[in-house]
Amino acid sequence: MSMLSKLKSTNREHLAWYLYDFGNSAYAAVILLAVYSAYFKGTVVGGAEGSRYWGIAVGVAMLAVALISPILGAIADFSASKKKFLFIFSAITWVFTGLLFFVEKGDVLFGMLFFIIAEIGYRSGQVFYNSLLPEIAEPEDMGRVSGNGWAIGSLGGILALLILLPIIVIVGGTLVVRLSLVFTSIYFAVAALPAFLWIKEKAVPANLPDGENVFSVAFNRLIETLKTLGDYKDFLRFIIAFLVYNDGILMALNFAAIIGAVLFGMTQTQLIIFMIIVQATSVIGAYVAGIAGVKFGYKRSLIYSILMMIGVVLGMLFAQNLTQFFIIGALAGLALTGVQSVSRTLVGYFAPEGRSAEFYGLFAVTGRTSSFIGPTVYGFLAYEAAIYFQKQGYLALAAEQLGQRVAIGSIIIFLLAGLFILLGVNDPTKEYIES
Repeated sequence: MSMLSKLKSTNREHLAWYLYDFGNSAYAAVILLAVYSAYFKGTVVGGAEGSRYWGIAVGVAMLAVALISPILGAIADFSASKKKFLFIFSAITWVFTGLLFFVEKGDVLFGMLFFIIAEIGYRSGQVFYNSLLPEIAEPEDMGRVSGNGWAIGSLGGILALLILLPIIVIVGGTLVVRLSLVFTSIYFAVAALPAFLWIKEKAVPANLPDGENVFSVAFNRLIETLKTLGDYKDFLRFIIAFLVYNDGILMALNFAAIIGAVLFGMTQTQLIIFMIIVQATSVIGAYVAGIAGVKFGYKRSLIYSILMMIGVVLGMLFAQNLTQFFIIGALAGLALTGVQSVSRTLVGYFAPEGRSAEFYGLFAVTGRTSSFIGPTVYGFLAYEAAIYFQKQGYLALAAEQLGQRVAIGSIIIFLLAGLFILLGVNDPTKEYIES
């Protein structure tokens, strides 16, 4: 292959990888952030109970992913089938996101079940999407490509919300909200298509030993990886740090719409505008974090992003009006993508050659386990605190608002604890930065 052909092939693979993020960011923007979370809490369930059920639904989905992703990651590495698994889980997300259309007021069980399955597909698919990064980018380019993916992905979320906003404003009602969920499913599927057509998986399937199958080999390989994690002490420390600070990040993400609706009475239209602002600043955050990583090192870039996120949550805790909340949202976008993009990049540098999906599977276990703990803790804290304040004589809305502020305070604890652990991790990208 000529240098020009190789360059074109590489650029096309990068574009396809970016477009997948462009599509799945629409899912995150509409389902998790701006539309379905608020619709489920406020319309399907209603009241403080909605926060608790939403936390449980998110937690169950994350726990399921934590249980299956390491084995699937090992299978994908061994059988060179990352794209195949990516398609399977993406298709699950597309189908069950579309089925959310049928969830109406009072359909709590189906509202949770369809969302849980869609979320399992979305989060599991990210394991294999992320694990393709070392295959399409050279080590010195992974930070740039990862940052571009986050930035372009954020643009995908913005575009989806910009398309939906005027329709929801003009038409109104729950039908258009439910139709927006079908639109999101189709949008994600169309944007993801180039990834399955253009990205060439470069790994070669390994031969199965006699008397073994892919599951037994994957399980044994995973056990071996866990046993040898002692040889990757910095990766182990990083994973523990990520487990803790990622809790805070995902608590803020998963409850952002609910916080806005409860504390400031934000309408569906205002929530969408708020999330467009968050997504827009996320584009800037991804680029800035990537540039900072190249210039100062990715660990330092991650520390800066976490510190900024702590400041954002403190602002959220004491915000008194909608204008302040919108400003906080803009700053949150800058910090969130910095944390997430740089964390993903660091795993690619920690992972030994040929074991990227396996290490990203372990990364996913950590992320999904924390996602199980965090949202569940947040949901129960918000609910129990609201009940407590009601017993103290507060009106229902005031009690629910105080409950949300108690839960917001717990986010800061997770961010600070994760940051403290991260300080003891050596930066695996230092040699690339220095060279």
